[in-house]
Amino acid sequence: MTDSPTVRLTAVGTVFVPVTDQERAIAFYVDVLGFELRVDAPYGGGHRWVEVAPPGSPVALALVPPTEGRAAASDRTLCALASADLDADHTALREHGVAIDAVVGRAGTSRPGLISPSIAVPDPAPPQCCFRDPDGNRFLLVGA
Repeated sequence: MTDSPTVRLTAVGTVFVPVTDQERAIAFYVDVLGFELRVDAPYGGGHRWVEVAPPGSPVALALVPPTEGRAAASDRTLCALASADLDADHTALREHGVAIDAVVGRAGTSRPGLISPSIAVPDPAPPQCCFRDPDGNRFLLVGA
C-alpha cells in the first residue's frame, strides 16, 4: 500500500445542481420539494450563489447557473434524497406534475437506472424511484 496524503475532510458540504433559471429552480425546490432557501447572495463577478436543502439536512444543493461552466441542459445531477414516507412523497410529486417514475421500485419490481434510465434496476431495496427537476436533473428518492 502506498502512503496516503494527510487529508482533513470533515463532511460533504454542497452538491452542485446545474440550472438554467435560478428563480424557477428556487420555486421548485422550495415550493414543491419543501426545501429551505439557505443562501441567496451575490457571488463574484455579478453572479448569484443559491443553496437549498431539506430542513435539518447538513448537506445543501447549490443551484448553479451555466456561468459556473457547462450549460445546464447538458448536465445531470446524480444525487440521492431520503424520504420518511416514499409512497406519500411519490404521490404528492406526481400530483404536482413532477416528472417522476410511474411506480416506486421495490422487491419484486424494478426501477429505471439513475445514470442510464434505459437500464432496469431489479428488486431495489429499500424502495426507491427517480424524479427530474425542471432542468432535467435526475434524483433518486429513497424510502427509509
